[in-house]
Amino acid sequence: MQVQDIFGDITEQHDVDAIVNAWNRNVIPWWLLIPQGVSGAIKRRAGYRPFMELGYRPIQLGQARLTSAGKLPNKAIIHVAGINLLWTASEESIRASTLNALRLALGEGFRSIAMPVIGAGSGRFDQESAAELILDTLRGASKHLSVPQTFVVRLVRFG
Repeated sequence: MQVQDIFGDITEQHDVDAIVNAWNRNVIPWWLLIPQGVSGAIKRRAGYRPFMELGYRPIQLGQARLTSAGKLPNKAIIHVAGINLLWTASEESIRASTLNALRLALGEGFRSIAMPVIGAGSGRFDQESAAELILDTLRGASKHLSVPQTFVVRLVRFG
C-alpha cells in the first residue's frame, strides 16, 4: 500500500476512487444537522444525495458506510463514524474508522481513497495525534487485510 500524507482539500481529490467523510454516529436525521468541517465541505460540493442515502440508521462508532459521490467526480463517499454522540473521538474510534474505511474500499474493488484526519476538529482530538494514529493504523493494516501494493491511501490534512 502506498500512503501519501498531504495538505489540501478533501473535495479536490478527484483522482481517487473514493473520499472518506468524517461523519458521526448521529441518531439525528441528516436534514436537521448543519454539517461542520469535512462533512460541511463535502455536503457543499457533493450535494444532499449522499447524505440522503445514509437514511435514518445511525452508523455505529468506528464503522463505515458507502454512498454515491453525488456531484463529486469520485466513484463514492465512505462515511465513517469517528466521533461519538458526545462529539468526542477516541484512539479506538479513529483506528476502527480508518481500518473499516480501508476494508470497505478494498471490498468495493477501489484502488485509491483519500481520507481526512478523522477525529480532529469536531471530535476534539489533537490533529497531529489523530494523523499519527491513522498513519500507524494504515502501516499495520496488512496484519488484518490483504492490501495490494498499488493501493493508494491519501491522508489529506486541511490547509
